[in-house]
Amino acid sequence: MQVFKTRKVVNTIEEHFQEILQGKKPANLYNPISYILMQPGKRLRPQLVRIASDMFNGDPEQTGYIAAAFEMLHNFTLIHDDIMDKADVRRGQPTVYKKWNGNTAILAGDALAVMAMQELLKLKCDPTIILDIIDIFGKTAVEVCEGQQYDLDFETMDNVSIEEYIQMIRLKTSVMFAGCLKAGGRFAGADKESLQALYDLGIHLGLAFQLADDLLDVYADEAVFGKAVGGDIKDNKKTFLYLKALELADETQREQLRTLFATTPEDEKGKFLQVKAIFDAVDVRKATVEAIASYTERCIDDINRIHTEEEKKAFVLSLVHSLQSRNK
Repeated sequence: MQVFKTRKVVNTIEEHFQEILQGKKPANLYNPISYILMQPGKRLRPQLVRIASDMFNGDPEQTGYIAAAFEMLHNFTLIHDDIMDKADVRRGQPTVYKKWNGNTAILAGDALAVMAMQELLKLKCDPTIILDIIDIFGKTAVEVCEGQQYDLDFETMDNVSIEEYIQMIRLKTSVMFAGCLKAGGRFAGADKESLQALYDLGIHLGLAFQLADDLLDVYADEAVFGKAVGGDIKDNKKTFLYLKALELADETQREQLRTLFATTPEDEKGKFLQVKAIFDAVDVRKATVEAIASYTERCIDDINRIHTEEEKKAFVLSLVHSLQSRNK
């Protein structure tokens, strides 16, 4: 079995990006694309594609095109999300629109999405498999946009339920993980039941990952996290922590939270500390950790439903556990 260690995956995909971007012009379009693709990151999406393919002995070289496509799609969404969120920092570096400008960032994101699809057209396998993977890819891309729209809608909604929030992050985050795993498995010839298990695994892993992200936005070490802590609170984002805190709080705390999330004061630090104090008082951190653990357990159940040798499940098991306890 070929094991895809994190460092190997990063090196391989970075070399691939360098190759496809070499000599591309105009520079003002491709420099921003190169800038975001070559930034150090977790590379979770290409890892998931490769892990699923490896479980069923897929061709590593061909799998690389699928891995690159999903990583490029992911980075396209980051470029546009940062514009919409007015985010200044991503992975410890200025965001694309801050380093260049909004128009350049939009165009770079658009080009990156199309380039991602072109990667899938490089596959050399049964055309039916290629069409299935393109269908998975396209469905993923549309659902991510749906999730982003729900996220924007929530900003102006007075009442958002935890169930609605979970559905939003399922679309915005989880379907990308699920698409990566299903596409990798489909390329390698996984059976129907295993493909469903891989997809379900991606959904539950993505939910655990996003709830961990929500938690880190309040409780992370900023130097390790790679972006400003408290961004969700500053932007009045109705995250799991906020919604769970409303559920756990008494009436006075609930009213304080709603008032704080209805304002954008100049003293951002003061607002953050007030919100965090309420989060601490109702122990929302514990509730979030328990929710993450619950989704992690569902990941384990999904992995057990994949029809492949137990030894081939080892890497994805370790990845699931590492994401549960991540600090960035």
